[in-house]
Amino acid sequence: MKKKILKELMSTAIYLLVVLGLTWLLITYVIQRTEVDGSSMEPTLSSGDNLFVDKISYRFHDPERFDIIVFPFRYKENTFYIKRIIGMPGETVQIDTDGSIYINGEKLSESYGKEIIRPETIGRAINPIVLGENEYFVMGDNRNNSSDSRTEAVGNISRSDIIGRAWIRIWPFKDMGILKHQ
Repeated sequence: MKKKILKELMSTAIYLLVVLGLTWLLITYVIQRTEVDGSSMEPTLSSGDNLFVDKISYRFHDPERFDIIVFPFRYKENTFYIKRIIGMPGETVQIDTDGSIYINGEKLSESYGKEIIRPETIGRAINPIVLGENEYFVMGDNRNNSSDSRTEAVGNISRSDIIGRAWIRIWPFKDMGILKHQ
């Protein structure tokens, strides 16, 4: 009887260790849950939205323009930003006083921005910004209320700093779905 109980306890302990190990691997290398805090990505994402971040796909391919990515804020520990990629490595990004975004001198055709960019929010993008071979220029969809690559505090995002891409909204259920290009 004692042997049977001991065997059952060992079996349960091994099972729990395997489950915990697999959960740790999944959270560390595959997906991460995160919550949006703030309005910088409205109307696409709202404060309180819970997301799964895909941490593995960028190991097999590079980020693409308009992907929504998660990266750490360099000046505050355990703070992560979620923004949309606008400029790709090697490109030149500039925003004119009318609020139009230019990539390599050509006006960017996109419909993610919530409103026209006001002159006081253009920031450092008033001048051409040349991205390095592993740098991205990111912006929030709520363009006039977003701290993003237009500011010195955020600046260009290095490929190595990208944690992953926003993949699925898991809460609230009313708008649950995969986040993809429009």
